[in-house]
Amino acid sequence: MKVQIDPQRCHGHGRCYDLAPGLFSEDDEGYGQVAGDSAVPPDQEHVARLAVSNCPERAIDLVEEA
Repeated sequence: MKVQIDPQRCHGHGRCYDLAPGLFSEDDEGYGQVAGDSAVPPDQEHVARLAVSNCPERAIDLVEEA
């Protein structure tokens, strides 16, 4: 599973990096960005889903890998 943020929808609320700091970070302006290679380790899937469900703009997507 991979995580991605749509920068066009992100308004910089910061919930993603507050809830899942291992998966997200903030850029210089406070907008969320994916940390690392965007892969979600199995033990982080719960917090990834939590970040998705708590994003007010629905800017975060989880992509299942084939």
